[in-house]
Amino acid sequence: MQADDRLRLRPSEMLGVLVFWAFLAALTATGRILDPRIPNMSSAVSAALISLAFIEYAIWASLTLPIVWITGRMSGSGLSRSMQITALVVIGVIIAVLVDTVLGRIRMHLLPFPRPRAAPPLFSNIIRFEFLDDLMVYFAVLGAALARNYFIRDQARADETRRLQAETAQLQAQLAEAQLNVLRTQLNPHFLFNTLHAISSLVERDPRGVRRMIARLSELLRHTLEQTAEQEITLDRELELLRRYFEIMEIRFQGRLQITIDVPAELGGALVPNLIMQPLAENALKHGVSAMETPGRICVTAQRSGDSLLLQVQDNGPGPSAASASSPEHGVGLRNTLARLRQLYGSRQQFALRRAPDGGTIAEIRLPFHVAAPR
Repeated sequence: MQADDRLRLRPSEMLGVLVFWAFLAALTATGRILDPRIPNMSSAVSAALISLAFIEYAIWASLTLPIVWITGRMSGSGLSRSMQITALVVIGVIIAVLVDTVLGRIRMHLLPFPRPRAAPPLFSNIIRFEFLDDLMVYFAVLGAALARNYFIRDQARADETRRLQAETAQLQAQLAEAQLNVLRTQLNPHFLFNTLHAISSLVERDPRGVRRMIARLSELLRHTLEQTAEQEITLDRELELLRRYFEIMEIRFQGRLQITIDVPAELGGALVPNLIMQPLAENALKHGVSAMETPGRICVTAQRSGDSLLLQVQDNGPGPSAASASSPEHGVGLRNTLARLRQLYGSRQQFALRRAPDGGTIAEIRLPFHVAAPR
């Protein structure tokens, strides 16, 4: 709705205007009837005073709508403030003179008081400034109209501001969603390439193991594609995908890999970013287990700490370099992991890559603990 349309008087406001002027007319008529300066008031005089009060305020009630309309048009006319004030004052003087002139003629015919032999010249009230009372009434109506216009325009600006803020928030959400989708589409090919590279390394040495790896990979890809539209999944589903990935890697390392997943059952419903653990596990395999002659161990844990969920992937490899620990944004997997965490949780998330006390590397994610809302 445009602000100019809002300036029009609604039916409820018109009814309020009529009730207001009728109340003033009744109040004025009562005051005139009870005026002690008019002794021995006859019924004819009383009827004339009542009629005169209601006629006077009926005129102002009929003028209220045009005054409100003129005020609204004037404020949106583009004229300077001084020109608007001058125009409204001139219009007010004209209206006051006309109203006072009309009421003067009506008084002469209604009131049974002694009348002058000849009516005063038309608009003689201008010289004697008799119209000032009606001019004050006009200014009162004008002030109410201006206050109403300012209030309505302020409400229109506030509504427009809220609408723009809502549109901005929606656009920001869409942008964040698009950025997350881009990050995820970068992650899936990266993961597939690394897995296929692991399969190719066993083609000649273990054809049967390659067939099992391809079967596990197809299952993993099917589960991944089924969840493409979801930014967050439960920790149980994330661990299920991680176990399928570890099954592929166990075939590759042929008994040199020991996997431990220690996650309390009550944390299974916590929401985590889709495929958030796989880059951590891949990093542990690539820079930890693959660099060792002895069997490798990877331990995946999760625990709740207050309002936070703590996810850890620990390996027994040589440990991170000083550069990797201070700036873990090396490689597509970890870089996308950090970007997704920042996009989803802002400052409420943390990521750390540090050396374990007994050797190896700990990759740790801290994010807000939350579960899916009940349907």
